[in-house]
This record gives sequence, structure tokens and C-alpha cells, in this order.
Amino acid sequence: MRQDSFAKLASWLPFQAVGLPTSASLKGDLAAGLTLAAIAVPEQMATARLGGFSPMTGLYAFVAAGLAFAAFGSSRRLSAGADSTITPIFVGGLTGLALAGAGGFGGAASLLALMVGVLVALAGLLRLGWMADLLSKPVLTGFLAGIAVHIVLSQAPTLLGLPEESGDVYHRLTLLTQAMGATQPAALAIGIGVFGLIVGLEKLSPRLPGALIALLLSIWLTWLLKLQSHGVAVIGSLGSGVPTFGAPAFTLRAAASLVSLAVVTALVVMVQTAATTRAFPDANDDPDVNRDYIGIGAASIFAGLVGAFPVNASPPRTSAVVEAGGRTQLGGLAAAALVAALALWGGGLLAAVPKAALGGVLLFVAQRIFRVQVFAALARRTRGEFALAALTTALIVVLPIQAGVTIGIFLSLAHGMFTTTRTHLILFEHQPGGTVWWPVTPDRPGETLPGVVVVGFQAPLSFLNAYEFRRNLLMALDRASPPARLCVLEAGSIVEIDFTASEVLLQVIDAARRRGVNMAVARLESVRAQAAFDRFGITDRLGRDHIFRSVDEAIRVLASSEATLPQRRP
Repeated sequence: MRQDSFAKLASWLPFQAVGLPTSASLKGDLAAGLTLAAIAVPEQMATARLGGFSPMTGLYAFVAAGLAFAAFGSSRRLSAGADSTITPIFVGGLTGLALAGAGGFGGAASLLALMVGVLVALAGLLRLGWMADLLSKPVLTGFLAGIAVHIVLSQAPTLLGLPEESGDVYHRLTLLTQAMGATQPAALAIGIGVFGLIVGLEKLSPRLPGALIALLLSIWLTWLLKLQSHGVAVIGSLGSGVPTFGAPAFTLRAAASLVSLAVVTALVVMVQTAATTRAFPDANDDPDVNRDYIGIGAASIFAGLVGAFPVNASPPRTSAVVEAGGRTQLGGLAAAALVAALALWGGGLLAAVPKAALGGVLLFVAQRIFRVQVFAALARRTRGEFALAALTTALIVVLPIQAGVTIGIFLSLAHGMFTTTRTHLILFEHQPGGTVWWPVTPDRPGETLPGVVVVGFQAPLSFLNAYEFRRNLLMALDRASPPARLCVLEAGSIVEIDFTASEVLLQVIDAARRRGVNMAVARLESVRAQAAFDRFGITDRLGRDHIFRSVDEAIRVLASSEATLPQRRP
């Protein structure tokens, strides 16, 4: 017992995801760290600019997130940092808020990072990993497509060499349309060239740091061809030095105004973190989503403490770590060290990066998260869910982005409830030559027994579908010919029963008995459903001797001799 307690306590020590390096793992981790740093530098700078922050802030966010996740996370290869998925969400939410009590826009973003970090870490401590499943794939696909549209619209002026604009979609489109005549061809060529080179290099080999290569090439061409004189703007002075570590000053009123935005952002972070953890599991361990929530929560808290903004898990960067041979978070720590060195001493080189080049990097990110193949699959296989994805995209684009995300989450929950409520009662038939009872299907002829009705319900029985269940079951009894004397509920798929459903089931038992029908339940396999039967008094009302392990057993025990001659369905 003492050894188990010690082992459990030791599992919570920091840097569990780093472990003790070996010669083999060290080589892979260092290669992965170099690859990760090469990918992260342009991406983190571009993502920071997407939110209106200094590119250096993006580098600080990556370093802080990498250190914190390595210390507190579980996944040995997950990469955390600034993320283009959540940046438009929280930036759109911060725009228009009264931020004076939080030190302005930058202070509010840091405060939001602390709040998001606390919420995500708390979700991990409370083992709320299941909340990541609240967004269905169609809604998530539409959500990402909407974010991609926002990224393209926000970067269009940069790519065209036009003055950068802010505001809602309509305002940006209006200004962009009016200024199209002033497009700078050199800036457009740099942006499209960077985008095309990254796409081409990724197809050639995912291990190539396409974004870094394209960025360095854009710096060289801008200097060689003196493109600044042709409308190609560069980032300019970034400053350098160690960021100030500490919580931003804020008022309780300012913090209260950020609560709803923090909740929405935290939920999106949880969804993406869970998806990343599950997509790239460690070789010898099961994915620990809850522990990774703690790691990502700590990453966001650390980012807020260095004056940055909320961070997230990154599926593309994590994939790059895996492909480069990374085995532990030592690779993430090596990348953080390299990026920190660049932030401290490489400001001069970064200052020469063309803004249009970073716009090209973000254009690449936008096309990656716009999942065309998923949209095509939805359109082919399920028009309803395709419409749901398209509607979510439209909401994210047309409405203020925080409102669009909130409605998208509601649509996902509504979709789940609708799917549950669509479950209907199904009739079962006996399969000749055995003891199996099977749902009625046109291609599998079965047999019925006079006076016996066998029905099934293939979903949890809850307040969402209980009344439809009662209506359909009583209707089946009333339509039975000859009149039903025994009704067997095949409950193999009823994994849960809530209070409302239990009351309805008790009513069904009483209504059946008033009709002269004996009720029985077969294959109540779910432990939770069995507990609900006992807890809500269904077992007592039905009788324990009316609960069977199979439909065949129930009929053999309860059916009268006149009801045992099968009739084959024509």
C-alpha cells in the first residue's frame, strides 16, 4: 500500500514527460527539437501578428508554453504554443470590451490567458476530459472553416501590401474592396510565393521546415531586390531582452467581463488538446487527456505571466515532432531553448522579415484547417450534417466570432440531442433454427409468436426520448394481432436510464398490465441501467423474476403454451 501511494505521488512530480534520456532517445529528441524550432519561429510570429501582437510575443508564448507543458503534461510529444485556431476567437472577443481595468488590450490578453489556463487545468484535475466531445465533427469542421475565412480576411491587406485594418467582416470587406486598386505587386508576390513554397516543400517532405526556408528566402530576396522601395513592408524593430514575469494588474470588474470569453476559449482548447493527445499517443502509454489538460492549462498560465496570450496544443507541430523521431518532451525543451535564444539575440534578423511573408504563412495555416475533404465526405454521405457544418461556418464568419463559436457549441449539443431523440422503438423477430431474436429487416425473414411482442430500444433511455418510447410501445401493443399477452423489452442497448425515463417506464408497465399484457425485460446488460432499475423501483414493480438474460429465456418461462407456435413472416 505504501509503495502504491509513493508511486502515485511520484507520478505527479514535474517533468514526467521528459524521463531519463538514452543515447537513442537523445538523438531523436534533439532532431525533433531542431525541427520544431524551425517550424515554430515563423508560425508563432505569424500567429502573434494575426492577433495584433508583436511577433516577439508569439515567441515568448511558445517558450513559456513549452516549458510549462513539459513540466506538467503527460504526452511526451505534444507541442503547445500560440495557435491560429483560438487567436481569432479571443481577439474578436476582446475587441470592443472595456479593457481599461485590465491594462489595455495586451493586459487583457494576459489576464485571459491566466483565466483560460485555470479553467483548463481545473478541468483536468476534475477529470472532465469527456467535455472535449461536446463538439461534433461536422460542427468542429464548420468552426475551423469559419476561422480559416477570418484568417484569410485578416491577412488579405498584408498580402496585398495595403494598410492593415480591423473591425468586423463587413467593415474589412468594404475597406478591402475600396483599396484593391492600390495593391503592391511585390508584396503580393512575396506572400503568394511563401505560401506556394511551403505547400510544395510539405508535399516533397513533411520533415522539411518549409515555413522557415520560405521566410529566410523572403528576407534574402527583399534585401537583394530592395523590395521595400516597391511596397514590401518589413516587421521592423522588435526589441529584445527577457520578458517581465508576473500577473497583469486588473480589477474584478475587468476579470468578470472576460469570464464568458474565457469559458468559450477554454472549451475550444480542451477539444483541440484532446484531439491532439488521442491522435499522437505515446508508444507505451494510454493517452491521458486529463493530465494533458493540466499541462496545457499550466502552459496558458505561464504564457499569461510573461505578458503573452492564451495558448493551445498544436496537431501540426506535434505531427512534425513525431515524424522527426521525437520520443520525449526533451525535444520540446530543446525547441524552447532555441526559440528563446533567437528571441533574446536574434531580433535584428527577425526585424527584416517581410510582413507579407508572415501573411503567406498564415494563408498556409488557413488552407490546412479548412478541411475540404471532410466537407466533401459530409456532402456525399449525410446532407443534414453537411448543412450543419456549412451553417456553423456561416455563423462564425457573419456573426461576431465569439457569438458564432457559442452558437456553434449549442448547435453541436442540439445535434447530439436530436440524434438521441430520433431513436425509435424497433420490433424483433425470431430467427429460424436457433434462439436468436433480431430486429425486423426486409432481407432477413423471421418468425413471430402469436400474442408475443418483442421490442427493442437502441439508445440510453432519458427525458429526451422517454415519452416517444412510451407512445410507440403502447401503440405496438394496441396494434398486435392477435392481442398481445406478453411484451419483452430487449434492453441490450439501453445503457442508462434517468429519473424521467424511470417514471415513464413504470407507467408503461402499469399501462401494459391494464391491457392484460405481461411485461418482461431481457438482456439488461448495462451495470448503470441495472442500478437504475433498483434505485428507481423498476425491479420491484416489474418483479425480479421478469428480468431475463435473453429474449428466448423470457418467452420460454412466461409465454403460455398457446403462444409458442411460430408464424413465419411472408
